[in-house]
Amino acid sequence: MPFGMLLFLEERIVMLRQFSRLALLLGEEGVETLSKKRVAVFGAGGVGGNAIEALARSGVGTIDIIDADTFSVTNLNRQVLATMETVGRSKVEVAKERVLAINPNAVVNIHKTFYLPENKDQFDFTNYDYVIDAIDTVSGKIALILQAKEASCPIISSMGCGNKLDPGKLCIGDIYQTSVDPLARVMRKELKKRHVRKCTVLYSTEKALRPYEGEEQPPEGKRSVPGSSAFVPPVAGIMIAWKVVMDLIGYDAKKRYEEDEERRLQERDR
Repeated sequence: MPFGMLLFLEERIVMLRQFSRLALLLGEEGVETLSKKRVAVFGAGGVGGNAIEALARSGVGTIDIIDADTFSVTNLNRQVLATMETVGRSKVEVAKERVLAINPNAVVNIHKTFYLPENKDQFDFTNYDYVIDAIDTVSGKIALILQAKEASCPIISSMGCGNKLDPGKLCIGDIYQTSVDPLARVMRKELKKRHVRKCTVLYSTEKALRPYEGEEQPPEGKRSVPGSSAFVPPVAGIMIAWKVVMDLIGYDAKKRYEEDEERRLQERDR
């Protein structure tokens, strides 16, 4: 047998073993499908970082990571990629190392830039099977959604996770079904003006808390520094990754439960 074929089979066996527990739920076909998909994650912070981690552990074959930021000590309380060792380092470089440490067979493309309406042409959305919007700016979010829609690329957009403590209030739904979330309110208005009829988003129904005064200076254009926790942004990122993975494999929960019931009946009748 040619050496190249042996190497391919060895990598295939390692992949099947690595994701064998996932295959028990999604089937080997589902795991194989994920290995051939390409997902772009815009933003590698509290939400995006955890989404990247979950995608890597789900065996997504190619992940594009877009972010120009570096880790700071204020990221340590919520961002899975932030540690004392990574403070000051590029978020996308750390994310790439993390993904490859989990799945050496993954392909990771990094872009050290913030996505802006002005530089959107740097990205060809026809190359992606799914896009995750985990950035902060309204203008950037709108541009991402419009570009994804134009390319007929599925996208899920994260709404506000700051000043919230209850991960149980997180939901996934259409932007026009959202309530309470202030960022979602702005996005609904702006997307409606641009004739976007639907868009999948992650949002919270928790009323935002008013943060106490602190020593940190607020960002330009903001009245206060948003509070954050280890509960809401990470769970949001994992929920987003779940939605992406389920959509990529075309998961049908009803069909899956029907298959389970059929197997139970067959086992009972043996």
